[in-house]
Amino acid sequence: MKRMDPRTLSPDAQEDLRRRVVYSIRHDKLTPSAAARLHGVSRQSAAKWNGAVASALASKKRGPKPGLLVDPDDERAIKRMIRDGCRDRLRLPFALWSREAVIELIAWRTGRRVSLSTAGRYLRRWGFTPQKPTRRAYERDDAAVKAWLKERYPTIRAEAKAQNARIFWGDEMGLRSDDQIGRSYAPRGKTPTVAATGKRFGCSMISALRNLGELRFKVFTGRFVADTFIDFLSRLLRSTGGRKLFLIVNSHPVHKAKKVSAWLAADTQRSDRIELFFLPGYAPELNPDECVNQDTKQAMRKRRPRDQRQMMGEVRSHLVQVVPSRKTSPDALRDPVDEPQNARHRDRGCGVERILRMMRRSAPGSTPSTPPRRPNCRQAGRVCGSVAAGTCVNRSTSGPRRSSNSAGVWAHGACC
Repeated sequence: MKRMDPRTLSPDAQEDLRRRVVYSIRHDKLTPSAAARLHGVSRQSAAKWNGAVASALASKKRGPKPGLLVDPDDERAIKRMIRDGCRDRLRLPFALWSREAVIELIAWRTGRRVSLSTAGRYLRRWGFTPQKPTRRAYERDDAAVKAWLKERYPTIRAEAKAQNARIFWGDEMGLRSDDQIGRSYAPRGKTPTVAATGKRFGCSMISALRNLGELRFKVFTGRFVADTFIDFLSRLLRSTGGRKLFLIVNSHPVHKAKKVSAWLAADTQRSDRIELFFLPGYAPELNPDECVNQDTKQAMRKRRPRDQRQMMGEVRSHLVQVVPSRKTSPDALRDPVDEPQNARHRDRGCGVERILRMMRRSAPGSTPSTPPRRPNCRQAGRVCGSVAAGTCVNRSTSGPRRSSNSAGVWAHGACC
């Protein structure tokens, strides 16, 4: 008889098959081999069933054995360890909480080892799902971040209100032509091919975002050095209409360069009009200008520029067309990773959404309201739209004012 797989039978049919094999051996006096051939099972199974007691032949409930982690305290402790992410303290050789890591954790805590599928079932039962984690530096000082939110920024806000100053958040970013991040739909099993240039080039951008969404930006090539930062500060001062400027930036070495400090101290009037404040280290989520960077990168990933000039033009075009439309809605600049539907990065204590709420409540010298109409000015065949009220900073009696850096163009909420 052709051998069958008893695992495909129902529990009752399996029990009946075992009893018939045992009956053939004990009452019909067949050998285990003959009984196995007669009923289509293996000789080892027939011998095992013959040596078992009658109760062992009965069918049993299938599936994982209930009550493996019988101690509720152990179960709560394991869930807390996974939730708090204490792999380093436990000295487990894993960087992420995978199913293999959970198996090791269960074995370390209870002394029992479970299978890969069982570990997955436990994780689903506990409400854990696989997610792409965000990166956080070991050097990050959480106490400094908390102090900055509760003490430092409220002080800056109060000083800006008292001095009728504008608060800007500054940051820089770089773009590359060989950035392959992104997905495209295609038939299953067939990887799509996207035509792109084989050349490697890139550009950089420095921007400053005001509390109400007003944006200044500059696109340039080359490294970000002190001269570039000084040029940006000079243009930023000329565009603020004589009001004092509070610029909050990260601790990039260029921001703290001696050349920048000397430039600020060289002119008393200049040092009185602009003041730099520095964020805690390794805390990019505190800076709302990071949202502009991420929005720009996401937009550029959908395009394939052929050269550096086209890339710079597309960056300027995106910032001119998209960012001004968001002035009346600072929530649109909220970091997408801070959305409740996306748990990739949720830091309720110091998220971008909270920073924006704080800024909107205390914007010095103005309140969120209907923005003034953006004027248009034609310069050398180009159309420029300024985000803030007033004339474009590039407008002058002698024609458009362009950057001394031929690769970079200054823009006041737009690019001329």
